[in-house]
Amino acid sequence: MSKGTTIKEALAKFEEKNGKASESKEVKMTGVYPPIEKMDASLSTLTSCERLSLSTNAIEKIANLNGLKNLTILSLGRNNIKSLTGLEAVGDTLTQLWISYNNIEKLKGINVLKKLKILWMSNNRVGEWSEFNKLLIELQLIMEIFMCYLFGYFQGNPLEEKHSAEGTWKDEVAKKLPKLKKVDGM
Repeated sequence: MSKGTTIKEALAKFEEKNGKASESKEVKMTGVYPPIEKMDASLSTLTSCERLSLSTNAIEKIANLNGLKNLTILSLGRNNIKSLTGLEAVGDTLTQLWISYNNIEKLKGINVLKKLKILWMSNNRVGEWSEFNKLLIELQLIMEIFMCYLFGYFQGNPLEEKHSAEGTWKDEVAKKLPKLKKVDGM
């Protein structure tokens, strides 16, 4: 079994094509081979980064976001993440979190994202309304909810699947999120 790619190694590859990562507003390290397994301290060098993509890797834990004081969009889709803890360092700047296709069951840690407006969280493992209700209590700023079949907010989570089968999903979400602007793209 091969060793995973470190953030430091992935940043070196990024810089070969794009210039200095520390000065880049957007850093994409998506689908690295061998995959990135750990968000290590090398991320702290990305002081100018506003948009960071680490999607399609093998990351299990969100970590080491200190130093990313300008980060507004974080894409961590298609990893092995089980928890939303580790977002504290970007809690005052992050406006979008893309975390679909992971293994998240609980929304503990979402409360630190004070400016979050868009949360893409399809195809995870959230199965209880009590977890979904954390969005009501802790994230009153959510502006858009996408639940289409290609990109989803909660599409593919057990909670959504159960209520979609019953035909009650959109109505229940609309009741719970009165500031909702979009459901299923409408």
